[in-house]
Amino acid sequence: MPSEALAGSLAPAVKARRRPLAHLLMQNAPVLLSLLMLAVSLFLYVAIFLATQHHLPGGFEITTTVNNTMPLAAAAAGQSLVVLTRGIDLSVGGIIDMSNAIAAVTLQDSAGSMILATMMILLIGAAAGLVNGLLVAVGRLQPILVTLATLSIYQGIAIRILPQPGGSIPQSYTAILANTNGPWSLVYVVLLCALWWAFRRSGLGVAILAIGNDPVAASSNGINVLRARIMAYVLAGILAAAGGLFLAASATGGDATTGDSFTLRSIVAIVLGGVSLFGGRGSAIGGVIGAFIITMIVNLLFFAHVNQLYESFFEGVFLLIAVVAASGIGYLARRRA
Repeated sequence: MPSEALAGSLAPAVKARRRPLAHLLMQNAPVLLSLLMLAVSLFLYVAIFLATQHHLPGGFEITTTVNNTMPLAAAAAGQSLVVLTRGIDLSVGGIIDMSNAIAAVTLQDSAGSMILATMMILLIGAAAGLVNGLLVAVGRLQPILVTLATLSIYQGIAIRILPQPGGSIPQSYTAILANTNGPWSLVYVVLLCALWWAFRRSGLGVAILAIGNDPVAASSNGINVLRARIMAYVLAGILAAAGGLFLAASATGGDATTGDSFTLRSIVAIVLGGVSLFGGRGSAIGGVIGAFIITMIVNLLFFAHVNQLYESFFEGVFLLIAVVAASGIGYLARRRA
C-alpha cells in the first residue's frame, strides 16, 4: 500500500513533466517535420544513387549539392521574413536575376573590385526590397500584386544589363562563395542559422513575429508596424541579392533568366520548412532546411532518370503534402492548447 500511495503522489509530478515536453514537441513540430522530410529525401537519394551509380555519394556530390542549394537557401531565408509578416515576395526571382547580371559584368579579379561590387549588389537588393516594402506598408497595396509587378520590372532591368548569357566571375570569387574543393559553403549555412538565432531575439525580429500574429495587438504594444514590414522586405531583398551572388559564383558567369524559378521554389522551401503562410509562425532556419529538401528532391529525380519537365509537378506535390501536414499539426496544436 505505501508503494501505491507513493505512485499516486508521483503521478501529478510525472504528468506535469510530460505537459511541457508535449508542448515543446508541438511547438517545434513544423521544424521536426521538415527535418524528417530532409532525412527521408536524403535516404532515398542515397539509395537511388547507390542503385544507379553503384557507389555512395562522395565529396564531389556533397560539395555540388551544398553549392547548388546556397542560392535557394538565401532566397528562402529572405522569403521567410516577409511571410512571417503575413506578406509574400514574388520579386525574389527578379532580384536574383538582377544581382546575377550585375555581378557578371562588374566583378573583376581584385580584392577591391570584389568587395565594392558585392556591397553595391547587396545595396541594390536592399533598394529593391525597400521599394516593395514602401508600396506594401505605406501604400497599403496587396503584397502579391506589388511584388508580381516589381518582379517584371527587375527582370526587365536584368535583361537590359545582360541581354544574353555571358560575363565572367573571377575564379577567386567562386572559391570564396562556391568552392569546388569541398563543401565549404556549409559555413554560410551555419552563418545564416546563427544570424537568424540572433535576429529572432532582436527588437526587429520580435516585431516581425508579433505583427505576423496580430498586427493590431503589436501596434497597441508600441511596435512600429510600418517600420517592421518595410525592414522585412529590405532584408528579403538583401538575401535575394546574396542568392544571386551565390548563383553567379556557382555558374562562373551570368544569366538574366536563371533566377526566375527561385520565386516559386523559395515559397515551396519555406512551406516545407514549416513556415506558416498565415504569418507569425516559423523561422528562417526552416526555410534553409526546406531549400535542402528541394535540392535533394531534384537530385533524386535526376538520378532516377525522371524527365526535368516534371520537376515542377513534383515540387507542387510536395508543397501540397507540406501544406496538408502543417495544417494537421496546427489543428493538433490548437486541440492541445
